[in-house]
Amino acid sequence: MDPIAAYLAATASGALVGLLLGVFGGGGSVLATPLLIYAVGVSDPHVAIGTSAAAVAVNALAGLAMQARAGRVKWPCALVFGAAGLAGSLTGAHLAKQMDGQALLLWFAAAMALIGGSMLLPRRDAGDPDVHLTPPLVLRLAPAGLATGLAAGFFGIGGGFLIVPGLMAATGMTLAHAAASSLVSVALFGAATSASYAASGLVDWGLFAALVAGGAGGVLAAGPLARHLAGRADLARRIFAVMVIAVAGYVAFRTI
Repeated sequence: MDPIAAYLAATASGALVGLLLGVFGGGGSVLATPLLIYAVGVSDPHVAIGTSAAAVAVNALAGLAMQARAGRVKWPCALVFGAAGLAGSLTGAHLAKQMDGQALLLWFAAAMALIGGSMLLPRRDAGDPDVHLTPPLVLRLAPAGLATGLAAGFFGIGGGFLIVPGLMAATGMTLAHAAASSLVSVALFGAATSASYAASGLVDWGLFAALVAGGAGGVLAAGPLARHLAGRADLARRIFAVMVIAVAGYVAFRTI
């Protein structure tokens, strides 16, 4: 693909991912890698994963800043979970880089199908809004963070679809607080994964910049759309989940 066309396609892909992240939250960024491969024309799956992981980290930081200002982030719990997951994300990224690119895409398709399936599950919001970090919570948070970081690093995804239920299960916090607090880990895991790929020369920084620029526009556009869909949020989320599963099937089909 012509370089200019590739950057335009990457910007449009970033806008779509940012829009989906803003409207649906966790799971939206999983489309970044398939878009880089099939819409932008990145031939190496490792470069697509490394580049998308870097963009996901930046998007997560932007979202975290907004959630922090709103006071929804449970910082002690979020930091313990994220710190434990850092080692896991670096290990996962190292393992993924050793795999054949086509085999890695098949694993990625499986992860996409799981993400789509998780978005079809009922979402509960009950929980304790006043959760505080205690030694027993640390013993539950650290292993969960380590396992989630390993998956996020291996698949090159933010891992929000795993982090949110992990935080809720380990601490009993509400969905709103878990979604906000998960962005700490998404940013950390994305940064660690992309740093590992960058050290191996597997990040395209030009496409990364285009993804981030497009993502900023998508996030801005997501606000009005999310308000418009507020009354039909569950239906919209199910439709998006089915789309993610369909893309997973397409990735698997193309890879095989």
